Amino acid sequence: MSTTDRGFATLFEFNLSKLYLSQGLAPRKKQRMCFRLTMLSRISCCYPEPVVPIRRGNGSANSNEKKGENWRLDSKNSLHRVRVLASPAMSFASAQSRFSSKQQKFYPQCTPRNSGPQSRDTLPTRDTGIANEEDWGISLLNENVNESGTNEDGSTWYRQSGEDLGENGYLRRWTMMGGKSHDGSSEWMETWWETSDWSGYKELGVEKSGRNAEGDSWWETWQELLHQDQWSNLAHIEKSAQKQAKSGSENAGWHEKWWEKYDAKGWTEKGAHKYGRLNEQSWWEKWGEHYDGRGSVLKWTDKWAKTEVGTRWGDKWEEKFFAGVGSRQGETWHVSASGDRWSRTWGEEHFGNGKVHKYGKSTTGESWDLIVHEETYYEAEPHYGWADVVGDSSQLLTIQPRPRPPSVFPNLEFGSSPPQLDDQT
Repeated sequence: MSTTDRGFATLFEFNLSKLYLSQGLAPRKKQRMCFRLTMLSRISCCYPEPVVPIRRGNGSANSNEKKGENWRLDSKNSLHRVRVLASPAMSFASAQSRFSSKQQKFYPQCTPRNSGPQSRDTLPTRDTGIANEEDWGISLLNENVNESGTNEDGSTWYRQSGEDLGENGYLRRWTMMGGKSHDGSSEWMETWWETSDWSGYKELGVEKSGRNAEGDSWWETWQELLHQDQWSNLAHIEKSAQKQAKSGSENAGWHEKWWEKYDAKGWTEKGAHKYGRLNEQSWWEKWGEHYDGRGSVLKWTDKWAKTEVGTRWGDKWEEKFFAGVGSRQGETWHVSASGDRWSRTWGEEHFGNGKVHKYGKSTTGESWDLIVHEETYYEAEPHYGWADVVGDSSQLLTIQPRPRPPSVFPNLEFGSSPPQLDDQT
């Protein structure tokens, strides 16, 4: 595939005038407030508009574009933009999840007993984050079932359900279903489950996999869980999702891993790892957010890509803030197939008094170092936090554990030692 020096295909395109500082699950039924935070454009006021060497493929892709949209990375759909004033701390909600309509279309709930479940031989959708539990429509059967059948078109199906019991009140209720086309070229499987025990642990999950007649294959899992720290009695909720797919007709595939962790005091961690490949090009993306619940925030993003001929390029940034004081820094870089390297690094120091120190340089001789007067913006609290995740986890929270006999007490895992306390002396 031939390449030019202007940017690289629809796979991976960096927008240097915007740094998108927030990603994660969008709470339902809330209004998103979206602002643009321009950093590099403000820095560039002290030197001419640079030409950034980003790669763009211009080989033949007509056959891939019709089928390959699900293999591509579309940064416009995967990134959120938020602008938050440093003081006072503010928390903004984002748009309603886009996942529900697609889930309802491709993954309808299981049909009533004695009729086969509908086929789910459809690839998962990329860059949709972690869905809410209501989008999955998990509905476990209340009795053991083992049934199967054949449809009018010759395709077969099965459905099973049951319970698994273990120590400490362990209970796992599950429903599994699947099907196969008449010639075996397409098949799918999906499992729902809920787990609980006497320690207060609760878990809700889905796993699905399949392949279609074109040879495309996929695997997807979704999970949310509730547990309690036995030293502090602090409740935690965690959500995660993984998706991967592989094309049966070309050298293309992708994998995503998303996670979110919350506790009742406001501590929050979110992140994602992504990978994709389409013929000669591969790309990666990682990002994370960490809020300590007391005003400290850390965010970072790292994206890079390469071609089979050795060309590589990427972009990364990081920000740390507390009480209006903090820093931002980043780098955009490119390495040609012959090994020539170009990079631009930049940074900002925010002093919390309306002054910001901006500095940077590039391998082409650009440099800047100045103090400017401007407001400091950052997101001091997650736009989707503990109250939101509790409100969206009603099915998880209402899981009923096994009845515990009065004379039996739960086995609590305290670990090797309690958490270290701050020195008060």
